[in-house]
Amino acid sequence: MPLLTRLPRPGRVERLLQRASRDKGFEKMVTASVKLTFAGPEGDCHGGETRLSDSRTLQLYRRNTTIRNVRQVTVLSVEELEATAAALGIPAIDPSWFGANIVVSGVPDLTLLLPSTRLQFPSGAVLVVDMENLPCKQIADVVARHHPDVQFKVVPAAMHRRGLTAWVEREGEIKEGDEMAVWIPPNRPYPHMPVV
Repeated sequence: MPLLTRLPRPGRVERLLQRASRDKGFEKMVTASVKLTFAGPEGDCHGGETRLSDSRTLQLYRRNTTIRNVRQVTVLSVEELEATAAALGIPAIDPSWFGANIVVSGVPDLTLLLPSTRLQFPSGAVLVVDMENLPCKQIADVVARHHPDVQFKVVPAAMHRRGLTAWVEREGEIKEGDEMAVWIPPNRPYPHMPVV
């Protein structure tokens, strides 16, 4: 029985970015294509089959515990970047300021896609969504270098609009201009969730 449902309209890859090392900054550089391996985007600083745990996983592990890397790729939306820029009252947000690897268009509310959603590209490459990539002080600091007056507004303005983190399920190449099929898993609320 098929489990996933394909959205009727595909997204489109608008920009690809990568950076070999974070030693010289957070912002990534534009590239025409990216080779995805099981370790993530080839040559990117967020690649690797494992990573050290950080503040996002402190409820589960001590900081710097080796864990599976499900944050190999950051996917952002043109439409959400535009909405965030409008909320901040600035002309635009460069996707590199938010640490993007892939920038897509045509997927409404990209950041709200469910965990385990598959993003499939013409080469056969598939990314699996881990979860929403919450905005942080680091991106606020980068934006503030370009627009100092909005530094403390960036995190609330980008909430639920900073894109997703994902990991490579099937290797392949992604090119600027590629279509991106979106496959949604079932969404059944867990009936025993505590009220927060």
